[in-house]
Amino acid sequence: MNYLYIIIDDNQESVLKTKGIADGFSELTFVAFANNYADGLHLILEHTPQLIFLEIDPVDATSNLSLALINELYRYLKIIPKIIITTRKKELAFEAIQYEVTDYLLKPLVQIDVIKLILKLNKSNIESGVTSNESISLDEKPTFLPQPETVHQDQSLTLCIKSYGDYRYIDAKDICYLRADNNSTDIHLNNGEMITAFKTLKHFEGVLLYPFIRIHNSYIVNQNYISRIHSGNAVCYIKNSTVKLPFSKSYKTNIDLVIAEFANGNYLEI
Repeated sequence: MNYLYIIIDDNQESVLKTKGIADGFSELTFVAFANNYADGLHLILEHTPQLIFLEIDPVDATSNLSLALINELYRYLKIIPKIIITTRKKELAFEAIQYEVTDYLLKPLVQIDVIKLILKLNKSNIESGVTSNESISLDEKPTFLPQPETVHQDQSLTLCIKSYGDYRYIDAKDICYLRADNNSTDIHLNNGEMITAFKTLKHFEGVLLYPFIRIHNSYIVNQNYISRIHSGNAVCYIKNSTVKLPFSKSYKTNIDLVIAEFANGNYLEI
């Protein structure tokens, strides 16, 4: 089998090292690389590779690289590429497994890690009925990470905001937007109520799926509550309120995706 791959990493040196290792295998064909979330998403949607080598703990926080990129892929692709996490820390492995990533490789990559990866991919394809004429000789067997049970897609997500024995339950569909406040997050509901959760906005970006989308370093919005987008002023308006949320240039791509999605629905432009 031949696998097209993209590298998404904010560190150029790491990109070159990953590519250098992968270039040693005829099964892997390099397509492109990106150094940030927006460019990476564009490359994936444009080229639809089979593999993505993804950094989720970037040195440059403005690159916005995280597991949230995987959530975004589910909005647009029927078949999700195999995600290979490449990072320096072991601590993020459990969270990555919850996203059903194919593998979790610690930097710096070594040849044996990629050999195991290719063996795992070939074995998976054979079990799926896809045969391969090529094989890699290796005494070791590839290791497999346990996969979590998936939540039924029709089940509405309920958030539990827990504080000192107080359990507050919120239906995710009732959240209009979330605002960062240092190391906590203010959750604004459609009834005008605001609840503070002692988790960062980045945490919520990783756990909230569509229709939530990040538009600013300080804001995640439920696009079902967007009533107006003013590109000139770089703000979007929240339904049934006077709230205007800013969106930044680094997240302009996400705003463009929201506009495109509205246009693809039951839509009439006047």
